[in-house]
Amino acid sequence: MYNEQFFDRFTKDLKLVINDFDAREFVSQIMNDEWDNKELKQRSRHITTVLKKFLPADYREAIAKILELLDHVEKRQPDFSKIDDTKFSLTLAYGMVLDNYVEQYGLDDYETSVKAIERITQFASCEFATHPFIVKYPNEMMEQMLVWSRHEHWGVRRLASEGCRPRLPWAMALPNLKENPTPILPILENLKNDPARFVRLSVANNLNDIAKDNPQTVIDLAKKWKGESEEVDWIVKHGCRTLLKQGNPEVMELFGLNSSVENISIGNFQISTPKVKIGDSLVFNFNLLNNSNKKAKIRLEYGIYYQKANGTLTKKVHKISEKEYVENSKTQITRKHSFRVVTTRKFHLGHHQVAVIINGKEFEKHSFELIK
Repeated sequence: MYNEQFFDRFTKDLKLVINDFDAREFVSQIMNDEWDNKELKQRSRHITTVLKKFLPADYREAIAKILELLDHVEKRQPDFSKIDDTKFSLTLAYGMVLDNYVEQYGLDDYETSVKAIERITQFASCEFATHPFIVKYPNEMMEQMLVWSRHEHWGVRRLASEGCRPRLPWAMALPNLKENPTPILPILENLKNDPARFVRLSVANNLNDIAKDNPQTVIDLAKKWKGESEEVDWIVKHGCRTLLKQGNPEVMELFGLNSSVENISIGNFQISTPKVKIGDSLVFNFNLLNNSNKKAKIRLEYGIYYQKANGTLTKKVHKISEKEYVENSKTQITRKHSFRVVTTRKFHLGHHQVAVIINGKEFEKHSFELIK
């Protein structure tokens, strides 16, 4: 995201609000010897650090300049939920820098920062900034998040949920909310019927975060919400996805998935690629047998047991499908699992395993090797 197009646009906008702004010097300080080694979040924070040198030293004056910058940007920029991928990346890049500014430098000025967060998040999501404020001002911030859950702008309503996710990726941890998510629940209640899809998605993701530390809280809420509407049912299902992958019996029953699978079996399991090169795919197939005289609703998944650096294996579950299979049926299933290199997972060579999972019950494991 932080490419020539971004810096060209960003520096032109900064010239509108900063007197005698030196764009060349600004970019020169950003593109230092360490730039190429930095990852996305590191780059955005580095840009923010450099930006501070060009803004007024007083935090409130600096925030005033940032809000003035947003006024100029929004004159030409429509609602970022409705723009193409290129403009979305540009807007997100802006948002991460401005979000970082409040996060890094505004923690001691609660009032100014909260107003800035509310404004910035209407342009691009500002959830990373909320976490350190929730840690330092837990009661005040959760009350503010509840107020934001009724805001007229969908971006602020989304922030009310996204900004208090206990396990938000890349964000500061929220140990108090991981231990006791009760303050989050009224916010999610306000948002579960929100007209904006992005807001409802955040509600589901927040539920999924809560489920990892407080599964019964989410189970109880799911039972209460399920059947309220098609949109809320989607939130409940998506919010329970970790519990479904874990085969939680209460959740399986809630979604009509029988944890008893004695009439379901796996036949003729074969791995077509017993040795998988990094960058290629594991290919395996099997027959799914419904040996019952009744149709069966089946959530079909597979688990990959990845090799860890210490030689042990760790499992990650991947969904194949969830549907009904007719009585006395045999269905051939073929699956490919990519080992393409990505930044979110480091692969280790050697012994791996794959297992089929039916309605939360894991069948026998089969081995394969990951090689160069």
